[in-house]
Amino acid sequence: MHAAAIRLPGLSAAALSLLVTLAPTAPRPALAGEAEPAVATPWITEQTARARIVAGGAPASDGKPRLVAGLELTLEDGWKTYWRNPGSSGVPPRVEDTGSENLKSLEVLFPAPLRFPDRDGDTIGYKSSVTLPILVEPVDPQKPVVLRLSAEVGICREVCIPVQPAFELSIPPDAAAKSAGSGLQQAMARVPTTSDSRSTAPRIAKLAIDLSGPRPAISIEATFAGDAGKSDVFLEAPDGIWIPMTRPQEVAAPGTRRFVVDLTDGADIADLKGKTIRATLVGETAQSETTFVFAETR
Repeated sequence: MHAAAIRLPGLSAAALSLLVTLAPTAPRPALAGEAEPAVATPWITEQTARARIVAGGAPASDGKPRLVAGLELTLEDGWKTYWRNPGSSGVPPRVEDTGSENLKSLEVLFPAPLRFPDRDGDTIGYKSSVTLPILVEPVDPQKPVVLRLSAEVGICREVCIPVQPAFELSIPPDAAAKSAGSGLQQAMARVPTTSDSRSTAPRIAKLAIDLSGPRPAISIEATFAGDAGKSDVFLEAPDGIWIPMTRPQEVAAPGTRRFVVDLTDGADIADLKGKTIRATLVGETAQSETTFVFAETR
């Protein structure tokens, strides 16, 4: 047996003491025209959240099918869950291998998120439902993979409830050649791609970092296909270093929008200097990721 784990920033000890145990429920019937995944666990539910693991095949960059699983969550109206960077507050999800068989590695992916404005600080995440794709690499592709996973997910409305579902799913060797299901396929399509000047994905057209003025700030001018007024940019610094959220500005020109980061909003500029910042650009029709180095521009 080979254990492989992927950990993302998770719950505090205080939050862990509130974890809720979920119970299996009857499967949700597929909607008309909705493809079911090759394999799936039963749905697990508690209060306002339902969760399951699904698996099937998705094309890799070389065009060959590869095995992909997904943590599928559905929430009642008005509830939300968080992205890998929750923003000003919140709990990022965490997925952990708890003794899978024939598993070499896991990689959790995140579809493009939404901004939730709040006077106490904006947060980032998903509402109603989300599927987090999980790339699965078997030790031996000719043998079944038995996934044993636990997940820690924060769901919030007026209050936040941390939940910890546990799953076991046996995935046959031919699952990579079968459907991953509509939900997982759509989630894969919403995972940001690498931005470059030749693609129609969003990209940063102009970047200005002012660290010596009276109000240090980052200014990002980005281009988007579709309505730029429905676009957003999210920044992440490495090692959990805080970087303030962007503030969307008015659309400057068709397909172009500017975003500003006020570095006086709690940023440790000395700690950020020289670090590689990941930028996720979310447009109306496409999404992308790119990076830049935190250093004053001239």
